[in-house]
Amino acid sequence: MSASTIGGVNILPEVEKREIYTRLVPPELLERFRIPPSFTNSQGNSLVALKCAPGSTDVEMKLFHKFGFPDPILYGHLTDTLNDQIHVLLYILNDPDAPRFDVDRMPDGSPTRFGTLRRNLEAEKAALEAGLAPGQVRRGLRLLPSAITAFESFVQSLGHDIYFVEPLYYHNAVIFENYGFGYQVGKKLMGRIEAGFAEGGDLHAQLDDSPFRRHDAEHSIRLRSWAIHDGLLGEPFTNVTMYKRIGQSTNINTRPSCAW
Repeated sequence: MSASTIGGVNILPEVEKREIYTRLVPPELLERFRIPPSFTNSQGNSLVALKCAPGSTDVEMKLFHKFGFPDPILYGHLTDTLNDQIHVLLYILNDPDAPRFDVDRMPDGSPTRFGTLRRNLEAEKAALEAGLAPGQVRRGLRLLPSAITAFESFVQSLGHDIYFVEPLYYHNAVIFENYGFGYQVGKKLMGRIEAGFAEGGDLHAQLDDSPFRRHDAEHSIRLRSWAIHDGLLGEPFTNVTMYKRIGQSTNINTRPSCAW
């Protein structure tokens, strides 16, 4: 039985669902952490956790490098759009050997939804100083090109030639731009942000050198993202949706005025 949507995959037998969804894993990730093709360790424990109940139209996948480790090295949350295209809600690659910053939970353990629901300010300050971007609990694995290649193979295997992503933060949108993604919704907002951070802009004027609004944010994608996460826009960074056609080349028109 073939499937072309997340909802369609979710009604398949468990073995088939597992085979299809693990296509999302870049081979380089398996090689780096010596994860066998079976996605199980030597004791027979599964290193993949899937949440994809029959009748649902979304899937959450976690891949761990070690059974019982608190954070996955890969986390993906995908869903179907209203017209049955593939939409990426969240995709994370974590370096398990890097220090952890609890930006995803409060000191009492309650979730922050990566700082979009509530914020663990002390953890966020520590993450910022360590060179991380908003939402990162650990440093990334720098495998995004490989991840995009694997993801596009997955999308193609379901019979699609286009897919959509929802960048959770400003820096995600800029990174996606540079990998050939276009804007379905949000291009006007990104233009407003670009103008706002320029000398004399309304966002530039709010850079008061407080922890999350540093004066040098004008020239840094990462620091801009922290300032926006801190409420610089006066509203959350939402309603941005991007798309990419399979095989579309990387965008060479990066933002020359901004470093990471």
